[in-house]
Amino acid sequence: MQQTKTLHYVLAALGAAIIAVLAQLSIPLPFSPVPITGQTFAIGLVVTILGLRTGSLSVLLYILIGAAGAPVFSQMTGGLGIVVGPTGGYIVGFLPTAIIMGYYMNKLGYTYWHSLIANLIGMVVTLAFGTVWLKIAADLTWYKAFMGGVYPFIPLGIVKAALAAWLGIVVRNRLKSARLLSEVA
Repeated sequence: MQQTKTLHYVLAALGAAIIAVLAQLSIPLPFSPVPITGQTFAIGLVVTILGLRTGSLSVLLYILIGAAGAPVFSQMTGGLGIVVGPTGGYIVGFLPTAIIMGYYMNKLGYTYWHSLIANLIGMVVTLAFGTVWLKIAADLTWYKAFMGGVYPFIPLGIVKAALAAWLGIVVRNRLKSARLLSEVA
C-alpha cells in the first residue's frame, strides 16, 4: 500500500514536471494577450496517461507550484499575479479540465477515441474558463475576448488534442504493460 502511494505521488510530480517543461513552448500572438503554449497539450497528455486521480493531482501541483512563484507557467513566469492576471483563467481552468477529462475516460475507457473526445472537451473547458476570465480581468467585450482568447486557438487545439490522445494512450498502455500504472490510475 505504501509503495502504491509513493508511486502515485512520484507519478503526479513527474506529470507536473512534464506540464512545466511543455509550458515553455510558447508562441506570443501579436493580436492576442494569450500566447499559444504547450500547456494544454501537456494537460491532455498527462491526464490521458495518468488518469483522473493522479493526472488531476499533477495539474493541481503544477498550479500550486506556479502560484507560489516558481517560473513554471509559460514564458518562465510564475506567481499569484499570473494566476489572477488576464490569462489566469486558463491556468485555473486546467484543474476542472483535468477532472472532467479524467472522469470521462474513467467512465468510458482509455481508448484513443474516448481520449480524443476527452481532450476536445478539455480544450473547450480550458478555453471557456480562460475567455470568461480574460473578458473580466482585461475588461474586454465578449467579442474581443472570444477573438483573442478562443478563435486563434481552435485549429491548433484540435491538433494538440489529437496528438495528446494518441501519444497519451500509447504511453499509458506501455506503463500498464510494465505494471507501473496498474494500481494508481
